Amino acid sequence: MAFELDRLLFVHAFIVLLHVVAFVVSSKPQVPCYFIFGDSLVDSGNNNKLKTKCKVNYPPYGIDFPQGNTGRFTNGRTSADIIGQLLGFDKFIPSYATATNREISIGVNYGSGGSGIRKETGSHMGDRYSMDRQLRHHKSIISRISRLKKNTKFLRKCIYIVNIGSNDYINNYFMPDLYNTSHMYTKHQYAKVLINQYSGQLKTLYSLGGRKIAVFSLAPIGCSPIFINKFGTYGKPCVQKMNEAVTLFNDRLKALVHTLNHKKSDAKFTFINLGSILSPLGDVPMPNSPCCLVRKDGQCIPKSIPCPMRSVSIFFDGLHPTEVSNNIIATRSYSGVSQKDASPYDISQLAQL
Repeated sequence: MAFELDRLLFVHAFIVLLHVVAFVVSSKPQVPCYFIFGDSLVDSGNNNKLKTKCKVNYPPYGIDFPQGNTGRFTNGRTSADIIGQLLGFDKFIPSYATATNREISIGVNYGSGGSGIRKETGSHMGDRYSMDRQLRHHKSIISRISRLKKNTKFLRKCIYIVNIGSNDYINNYFMPDLYNTSHMYTKHQYAKVLINQYSGQLKTLYSLGGRKIAVFSLAPIGCSPIFINKFGTYGKPCVQKMNEAVTLFNDRLKALVHTLNHKKSDAKFTFINLGSILSPLGDVPMPNSPCCLVRKDGQCIPKSIPCPMRSVSIFFDGLHPTEVSNNIIATRSYSGVSQKDASPYDISQLAQL
């Protein structure tokens, strides 16, 4: 119902207001820096100069963002942007592609649209920064920070968020004509293979100094407009086979976070459950409709006119959430309504540890 979304927006606006007041009182960020890893859900422009179809530095993207179409896959701010504001950063964390020496000690956004845990994921669209490449970029940034500041111990106090894995299904497993993973693995086997690789990547982030790491689950990608249109739902609200695969991955990811906390006792990993956070939005009228005219790949048609009701729309294009959805994701990641949202810590608690 529309009332449900209005109520959710009021609650999240109130949470944001509380933390804005806290920031005014403290006058500085809660952590010294903030680093962002992931895919198009957090990309802030890294793909703009890459040879790829997966970039959105054109209108109507950014229609509600102060700097316009920067390469964010939404109408306004990403969830990563909003989390940064809740942590008290007065500027958006710069993209790896644009970050200057003056900026890098505050944080860097490595997110890249189309990227995945696996190297080949998204390769049919062109270049992108896989998770392994993002970690290599982070290693080079740490070297630059070390040369500039002669000290990298403060990196242990920073917040790191990782939001990746959707494309390993969207632009890999569920594209059997282009990728062989669905021929090689059952959904159970593929989840295990992905988590094994992801585990190594999170351990690499730990070895590079990450100690406060928020790991995001996959959203229910089978509820995205593009896949409902492509596969059909057979009387169900969403594409069941896709969401079943996501659930298998998320269950293993939550277990991995628990294991990492046990084995890396000086670090704090936490699991952000997008399934729990997004579940109330199923009551919103027309929850699976894009807000813009979309291409076959789900991106907005360049210069198309988006819907006027963006403040009550869940999806901006065929795949990506609107700013209002990102606001809900960010605020409940930061201040969990229940332990189902974030476990064992929400991001505000992680910042204080």
